[in-house]
Amino acid sequence: MQHQFSSSDGPIEVTLTRTDSGYSLAGHTLESTGDGRLKIRLSNGRIAYAHVAKVGDVWWVHLAGQTYRWERIEPGSSSSQNEGGLVAPMPGKVLDVLVKTGQEVQAGTPLMVLEAMKMEHRIVAAKDGVVTAIHFEAGDQVTQGAVLLELDE
Repeated sequence: MQHQFSSSDGPIEVTLTRTDSGYSLAGHTLESTGDGRLKIRLSNGRIAYAHVAKVGDVWWVHLAGQTYRWERIEPGSSSSQNEGGLVAPMPGKVLDVLVKTGQEVQAGTPLMVLEAMKMEHRIVAAKDGVVTAIHFEAGDQVTQGAVLLELDE
């Protein structure tokens, strides 16, 4: 399973491989202990235990006296080949378009509402900008990764 997490240095790619007893990550093995902890066998043979909690797309990991915060980037939420484009995070139906072409928006402004998996998902502006294109309207079906609209600074 391929995952992407945000960091101050940019996105970090993480690949987890399912094993008989848990997961493998870069030569380390991860197993649930059943008591809320994660047993980690490092590639050097050392064993450590971590407490892990997930809130939304944020994973909190307490390991060896340190707490780490990992925020998962939803697949399709950004598009390097389409700078400024906002893409569908999953297949769904456009319920509402909340902006118009040419409209100035601020980071966090709701732009569109999608229905996917019987839930509503708000597509919001990641940065301040001007809406330069809207590719779908209410009622349209979209596929994961489809460019919904575009923003320019």
